[in-house]
Amino acid sequence: MDETAGARETVPAPDSAPLRLHALSYSLGLTAAVTAAARLGLADVLGEEPLSLAELAERAGAQREPLGQLMLALACHGVFRVTADGAYAHSEMSRLLRSDEPGSRRAMALLAGAPFAWRIWGRLDEAVRSGTHVFRDTYGKELFAHLREDEPELGELFGQAMAKNGEATAAAVTRALDLAETATVADIGGGHGTLLKAVLETRPAVQGVLFDLPEVTARAHPELAGPGSLADRCRIVSGDCHQDVPVTADVYVLKGVLHMWNDDTAVEALRRIGRHAPAGARIVVAEQILDVAESAHVASVMNLLMLVSQGGRERTTGEFEELFARAGLTFRGVTPTGSVVHLLEAVVPGEE
Repeated sequence: MDETAGARETVPAPDSAPLRLHALSYSLGLTAAVTAAARLGLADVLGEEPLSLAELAERAGAQREPLGQLMLALACHGVFRVTADGAYAHSEMSRLLRSDEPGSRRAMALLAGAPFAWRIWGRLDEAVRSGTHVFRDTYGKELFAHLREDEPELGELFGQAMAKNGEATAAAVTRALDLAETATVADIGGGHGTLLKAVLETRPAVQGVLFDLPEVTARAHPELAGPGSLADRCRIVSGDCHQDVPVTADVYVLKGVLHMWNDDTAVEALRRIGRHAPAGARIVVAEQILDVAESAHVASVMNLLMLVSQGGRERTTGEFEELFARAGLTFRGVTPTGSVVHLLEAVVPGEE
């Protein structure tokens, strides 16, 4: 009789529930690994030719053995790849950690593993119990105030990460956005103007308005401000969506804005826009939608991040429709963009 048979039978299958749960429970290690790779600059020091572990360690200023442990975890998940002779080479994902890659996600990786992220994720259960975010309780102020006043370098990193993420979807949103017979587009909470720049570059007959906080608009894209090539078609307005939105336009775009807020705050912001909007003006929200997200596993985690960091949330189509109705707007429908975000459109009631 094989005395080891019973022992073998208790070993979980590779795709078993125990192992899947074990992997999920320790997936914080993957965040740490990707962030460490970004901080060490591994993708930057690895060129087009594969490097041995010893060569990579020397270039990165790291110890060979622990770097090998890190590279093993990364390569297992497709970040870098191992060649037949045991050297390390770039993969599609590892290239995105390069600082000079056009679609770089290095800033995002650094932000995901920033100290504040670890602290607020550790209080997710409290956010679920209380129904509100834990950032203010942890740091004594709201997220953006903390980044602006206490950790400006991290605030700059946050801006870089959002700008890069914006670049990834700006072209898709611009293509999907119907601006026929539109004279003026206002980008509300538009950051440095990545999306508005793309709109103005492809719609030469359209005028633009960039609206955001003063400290944000002060760093508007150079093409939109001063002597920039698009400045004659762009008006920059500084303000706060929580106070007033004194902007008049035919189309208002809010990209990646409403998910930062709870329902009541989002409704009030939409109402403030509607107070200055002419009858028939369109309000277009560009967001992930939970019930149609192609990458629901990502959207659902971002949903939790919005909860712990700012008290916001990702939403379903029906929940967006309810927000528009509460704000006195007429919901028109959803348009896919070919990216992770969709366009949800509503109209200010009245004669169009």
